Amino acid sequence: MRTATSLFFSVAITAIPLLCAIDGRADDAANYPSQTIKIIVPFPAGGTADILPRFVAERLRQKWNQPVIIENRSGAGGNIGAEAVASSVADGYTLLASPPGPIAINENLYKKLSYRPADLMPIIVLGTAPNVLDVRPNFPARTVQELIAYAKANPGKVTFASQGNGSTSHLTSILFQKLTGTQMVHIPYRGTAPALQDIMGETVDLFFDNLGSSMNLHQSGKLRILGVCGAERSSSLPDIPTVREDGVTEFSSVTWFALVAPGKTPPAILAKLNFAIAEILKEPDIQDQFAKLGVTPAPMDIPATARFIDAERARWGGIIKSADITLE
Repeated sequence: MRTATSLFFSVAITAIPLLCAIDGRADDAANYPSQTIKIIVPFPAGGTADILPRFVAERLRQKWNQPVIIENRSGAGGNIGAEAVASSVADGYTLLASPPGPIAINENLYKKLSYRPADLMPIIVLGTAPNVLDVRPNFPARTVQELIAYAKANPGKVTFASQGNGSTSHLTSILFQKLTGTQMVHIPYRGTAPALQDIMGETVDLFFDNLGSSMNLHQSGKLRILGVCGAERSSSLPDIPTVREDGVTEFSSVTWFALVAPGKTPPAILAKLNFAIAEILKEPDIQDQFAKLGVTPAPMDIPATARFIDAERARWGGIIKSADITLE
C-alpha cells in the first residue's frame, strides 16, 4: 500500500516537468526579445504592406536594441509567407505583417490551405486605408458614373488589375461589378507594384488599390483616381468623391494591415508586442509617415484586434460566397 508520504512525492515529481515548462515560458516572456525578430511580409517589396512594417521594425529595433528584420516571401495570394509563419516556432521571433488576404480572406477562398488563418494569434492592427479606384491616364471616363456607362457599353472589354487572385483588390472589383451590373476582365499580378506599372503603362484599364500606393502617382499624373472607396472622402485627396457619392451607395472597401504570430505564442509575448507597437503608432513622426501613405494608425488592444479581424473575415467571406469564388 502506498503511504501518504510516497503519494505526495509521486505527485510532486509528476508535476515537476509541468512547472518547469511554465517557468520556462515565463522566463522566455520576461527576457523577450533576446535575439533577432523576423517579420515576414507575404507580398513583394515596395507596396504599403511592405513599407508600414519597415517603419515599425526600425522603431522596435531602437526600443529593444535587438535586430528586427523584414523578409518578403510572396506568392499564392500571400499564402506562402503566411504558411511560413504559421509553421514557425511560437516564440515571438517570427511574425507576419499582412493586409487582409492571408489573415481574413483566403480561408474562404481557397479549397485547401496548408495553414489555418484562424489559428494565427492577433497582435495589433497597424493601420487602415481606404481603397481607391485608379484608371490609366488616358482612360476615357472621368467619373465613376462615366466608367460604369463605358463598361456597360463595352462588356468584357474593360480590364482590371489586382494584386493577385483572391486579393482585396480582386474582391473589391467583383463587388463593384456586382453592384453596378458591369462585366470586366480580371488581370492578376503578383503584388501592387507590377499592377501599378501596367496601369501607368496603360496596358490595363483600372485597379482598386490602397490610397497610399496610388496617391503620389495620381498627384503626378501617372494615373487618375476616380473615387475613394471608403465611407468618407480622404483628407489627403479632399477633391476626390467617394464611390458612394457617385451613385454606388452600398459600395465600401477598406484595406488594413495587421501583425499576427504563430498559434500558441505565449500571451505575455503578444502583450509585450502589442504594448510596444501601440506606443510606436502614437509617435507623431510615425503618424506623419503613415499619413503620407494615406494610412491611419489603428492601435487597439489584443481582444479588440481579434474582434476586428473576425468581423472582416465574416464580411469578406460573405462576398466570396455570394459571388461563388473559389481558388485551387
